[in-house]
Amino acid sequence: MENKLDIFGIILYAVLTFMAAVSMLIYLEECLYIYRKVPTNKKSVIIWVNGAAPVIGTMSCLGMWIPRATMFTDMTSACYFAVVVFKFLILMLEEVGGDEAFLKRAGKNTLRISTGPCCCCCPCLPHVAITRRSLFLLKLGSFQFAILKIVFTILSIVLWTDGTFDLSDLTIYGAAIWINPFVGILTIIALWPVAIMFMHLRTTLRTLKIIPKYAMYQLVLVLSQLQTAIINILALNGTIACAPPFSAPARGYMLSQQLLILEMFIITLVTRLLYRRQYDPLPTDEEDANENTKMIVLLHIEATLCR
Repeated sequence: MENKLDIFGIILYAVLTFMAAVSMLIYLEECLYIYRKVPTNKKSVIIWVNGAAPVIGTMSCLGMWIPRATMFTDMTSACYFAVVVFKFLILMLEEVGGDEAFLKRAGKNTLRISTGPCCCCCPCLPHVAITRRSLFLLKLGSFQFAILKIVFTILSIVLWTDGTFDLSDLTIYGAAIWINPFVGILTIIALWPVAIMFMHLRTTLRTLKIIPKYAMYQLVLVLSQLQTAIINILALNGTIACAPPFSAPARGYMLSQQLLILEMFIITLVTRLLYRRQYDPLPTDEEDANENTKMIVLLHIEATLCR
């Protein structure tokens, strides 16, 4: 394929390959920092979450150079991110000290389950008490995706080798039309517990930059899943025209891989800034209450002066 590239194509491929290589080097350096500086209970989850962007970027680079391997690289990225969904939930729990510390801090509170992506339009849903059982169900909701995504990926590869699984085959007899929507439902179910936990802990973890971390996690999800799906659909419908030596679907896959390399490179840089910090313990509930009281007093004084 490289023999058919013009000067612009050679430069483009070289720059994108350089970005993917730099992303992986940054990730490896960050793993070394985490191994040395981060407490033991947080090392694994932070390394997993940090690796989402560089792993997807590297797999996209392989798919760009070897177009026939796109299905395998995409599925590898999807399986890795399925684990990251569960790991991000565990990360938020570990940031407050683990399961026991979370139950101790939030045992008297409740969880608001009327949040996306499942129930954001149902504000009338009751709040759920924070217990060991509810925490276990939240974990199970995300963990099932990490397991079943890998299972369905292996099944898809087996069916693909037999000629049964074809993304372009949208008939009722095709395997893709059954597997992909079911995986989509599993994805929504897995994202829901993470959103519930984030909505509950976003104030507690505000000093740890949990909001931009969650934003980066969501951005990786949208770009690696939704963006890729939209481009592939446009290519299958012929909206993206063919450009020799690539057919329309192959050109859509290629465009998707190239965009992901650039996007994941930027996200890798941002993620490094967010996670490279001193991991000090969180303030206690009493200290949080004192900080909130001080803020209320300051706001009251400012309002009085303005009058």
